[in-house]
Amino acid sequence: MFRIPQVLALMAFSVLVGQPLAAGAAEFPEKPVRIVVPFPAGAAADTAMRVVARKMSEQWRQPVVVDNRPGAHGFQAVTSSAADGYTLLMGAGSGMVTAPLLSSKLSYNPSRDFVPVGRVVVNVPILTTHPGLQARTVRELVDLARKSPGTLNYSTSGNGSPGHLSMEMFQAATGTKMVQIPYKGGGPAVNELVGGHVQLGMNAVPSVFAHIKAGRLVPLAVASAKRSRAFPQVPTMAEAGVKDFEYDIWYALFAPTGTPPDVVSKVSRALNASLGDAEVANLLVAQGAEPAPTTPQELARFIQEDTARWAKLVKERNLKLD
Repeated sequence: MFRIPQVLALMAFSVLVGQPLAAGAAEFPEKPVRIVVPFPAGAAADTAMRVVARKMSEQWRQPVVVDNRPGAHGFQAVTSSAADGYTLLMGAGSGMVTAPLLSSKLSYNPSRDFVPVGRVVVNVPILTTHPGLQARTVRELVDLARKSPGTLNYSTSGNGSPGHLSMEMFQAATGTKMVQIPYKGGGPAVNELVGGHVQLGMNAVPSVFAHIKAGRLVPLAVASAKRSRAFPQVPTMAEAGVKDFEYDIWYALFAPTGTPPDVVSKVSRALNASLGDAEVANLLVAQGAEPAPTTPQELARFIQEDTARWAKLVKERNLKLD
């Protein structure tokens, strides 16, 4: 399932984007730039990208249009576009790293079809329970799960989704066994949790922010290495006693393979300048997202490391979508 040629292709990203600047970047962009977001309007990725796109548009004095095309259609819209920097993809770790490890039937190949531009944001996953579940700490949840294996259930937005994989990681780290209840999308998964039809779930902070604030969900721990600025009172998994557990939901910009390196560099610089803007950063944090700028080369290395880490879990847990 984990293919060495794929990793070699990912490593080649940094070689491609590390080429010297060529003539022509000074003219880019001369027309509107489209950023395809393969998630519905209103999703965490969409709201974050719109904040950043507005600032990029100001810098370039050209429209930067966010185009929502959920699912595989979004990837195909970019791969079928000219490799000139005017059509970009906001890819997520789920689509660019874990999906290829879980399925051999994708309509796109991340390492073949795209080159990295730069990371945009990370969304901190937070483990929450329905108030009706008698567990107010991670330790209480683990004790409950160990006492009755296979009786607790958790909602996800589907097999292979961040919520699914993070809960697989949690079970592996705690020696517990729970049941996944997959739904068609993050919205239904969270709604069913709030309604008490499932007992817990691991979701990005923006997806459950309002429900936690209103007391409809109980936060137990965040999966990131540091506490979330949105909920600084909630401990990390390590602080809650779960070792070797660290996971962020990341989103990044990609360009079609063949995009001139000078154009990739110019888009990367505009992206990072936007993320460094104080107003943009504050708006993202208010959504529960964290600005996470990188160079194209740093993103390429990050993808290599992320691929190796998830390949190990996929193999150990025998996970697959085919």
